[in-house]
Amino acid sequence: MASVNVNVKNEIAILSISNPPVNSINQIIREGIVKQIAKANAAPDVKAIILYCAGQTFMVGADIKEFSKPPVEPHLPDVVTAIERSEKPVIAAIHGQALGGGLEIALGAHYRIAKRGTKFGLPEVTLGLIPGASGTQRLPRLIGVEAAVDIIVSGKPIDTDKALELGLIDELSHSDLLQDAMNYTKKLIGVDFSSRRLSEQNVQSVTDDYFEKKRDELTLRKRGYEAPLACLNAIQAATNMPFDQGLKFERETFLKCRDSEQSTALKHLFFAERTSLKLADIPSDTPTLEIKKIAVIGAGTMGVGIAICFADAGFDVTLLEINPQALKVGLARIDKNYVDGVKRGRIDNQTKEQRLSLIQGTTDYDDLAEVDLVIEAAFEKMEVKQDIYSMLDKVCKKNCILATNTSYLDVNEIADISTNPQNILGMHFFSPANIMKLLEIVRADKTSDIVLKTVMNLSKKIGKIGVVSGVCHGFIGNRIYQAYQREVGLLLLEGASPLQIDNSLKQFGFSMGPCAVADLSGLDIAYFMRKSLNENQYEAKAFMVHNQLVEMNRKGRKSGAGFYDYSETSRGGEPSALVESIIVKTADQLNIRRRGVNDSEIVQRCIFAIINEAGHVIDEGIALRQEDIDVVLCNGYGFPRWRGGPMQYAQTIGWNEVISKINEYSQGYGSRWWAISKNILAKQS
Repeated sequence: MASVNVNVKNEIAILSISNPPVNSINQIIREGIVKQIAKANAAPDVKAIILYCAGQTFMVGADIKEFSKPPVEPHLPDVVTAIERSEKPVIAAIHGQALGGGLEIALGAHYRIAKRGTKFGLPEVTLGLIPGASGTQRLPRLIGVEAAVDIIVSGKPIDTDKALELGLIDELSHSDLLQDAMNYTKKLIGVDFSSRRLSEQNVQSVTDDYFEKKRDELTLRKRGYEAPLACLNAIQAATNMPFDQGLKFERETFLKCRDSEQSTALKHLFFAERTSLKLADIPSDTPTLEIKKIAVIGAGTMGVGIAICFADAGFDVTLLEINPQALKVGLARIDKNYVDGVKRGRIDNQTKEQRLSLIQGTTDYDDLAEVDLVIEAAFEKMEVKQDIYSMLDKVCKKNCILATNTSYLDVNEIADISTNPQNILGMHFFSPANIMKLLEIVRADKTSDIVLKTVMNLSKKIGKIGVVSGVCHGFIGNRIYQAYQREVGLLLLEGASPLQIDNSLKQFGFSMGPCAVADLSGLDIAYFMRKSLNENQYEAKAFMVHNQLVEMNRKGRKSGAGFYDYSETSRGGEPSALVESIIVKTADQLNIRRRGVNDSEIVQRCIFAIINEAGHVIDEGIALRQEDIDVVLCNGYGFPRWRGGPMQYAQTIGWNEVISKINEYSQGYGSRWWAISKNILAKQS
């Protein structure tokens, strides 16, 4: 239960804050801090106050249980003000993480001491918000405008070394935090601390054009997002308004952001990502297997990325590649990845060596005899996969988990080849596997609960956002993305150009358009995927242009040409007259009369195709809930996070409107692909 207790020792009042597991700041904590600060100020035997949190961390922000409830006094800004106005010095003793409101509370204190390894940040921007309890006003007064902008606008935490360098903290604790805080506080008793109140300090000046340039940069780099610019405006207010007026501006901006569609969407995604691994049909007491040693089969792009992902998380990795030269190339790419990491300052040389030492290469299946998990990332052909699993049956221990990284093949068919099908499931990583956050965990018919839960837990250990999918061609993401690309292909034939389609969907919020994405990933990948389908499983004419490009060796960027033409001197692609002629010729062959297609139609057909296919995926039980759709599309396919995902977007514009447009497309383009899903139809009001 949440509590704020006080223990007075050697004239120091220690306010011990406890609200397990992460000391979130709920109403009980807020009220307790205000009351205990007042009591300590009134106590003649108290000369100083320490704010200290029990457990593994300092306060990490608001209690998510209160997100949907009306705010209750005292509000967080009032708590921070009460701390700062204390007539006795307040020292924040910080460990673990001081995030969001937790850091704002620390900024209200007059001094700050932190245990090495602590993280500090104001991540509100990731929820479509700005710091709402003086963070935009106090932080620039403490560390300067530019450093404050970096922290607040990015939402990314900094470590203790950086915090000390910036002046965010005053002292480092190297051993017992509370004892170090006590020793530090003793030195401060009797010292005039009036100049330590940040609200009374001036903000260091910046160049006249600083905010204008930063605004232009954010408009480009954070295209579509409202909160980063709102953060910048609030920080600018700290430079040109008195503190109280700046605080008022911050609060008004915070409330405006809080009630915005973007914040609603981003908070929806925040909760969706935290519930994606909750499965009602797996008992909470289901045991898990211990995973220490990993094997990855295949030293290509995906296998290398997966190996790096597990080494980064501290696992021993064996990379198996039958071709010795391919293995050599794969290991060299791993080495280059870590060398580049050192050059860019992401890791130090010691970390590089430590991670490289965890990865061993082999060409011998017998070296997999003692591993706990095998992830196969071989060529996407069923016969190849089945041969590998037959071999794994012979060499791996009986309880070894066997995972396929296939992006579309039938995991049940792969499992049928094994004598231990209960150990088999899909782990579909997204490229580059060591960077992309999404992991589709594909539950086959015979996958045991123990194996599934083990991999679900493992996904968190390797820093992935796991989503459980059933078995179908393409699972959740690629199946839905196929519907998106279907409409792209049809729109090309009907009169839109690759550039118009890409620009329309970039304007909607995608960082890249679908034609540019296809060029980047390689047109041949989807080409071979379609080869595994029967023609009744996809709209063949929608991909006739795609197929011709592959067969002309226009496979995308890697071949120098795809939908666009590429050159070494150009960052992006250039529209291709040849591709335009192929599109026109193909349309003529199919007796499709080309017309002018407006941007609105492009967006609606592509996005509503995603939404409707997602509904069918839910109907069939491939995805367990609509929130999982949003998590997959935002984390794996570039759907704009600030829209919350396709299902959240549908809810924002209204399900009746969505249903009306899908019915309209069903009349115009046929019910084969536009038959409305039961899941969506049930939302009609």
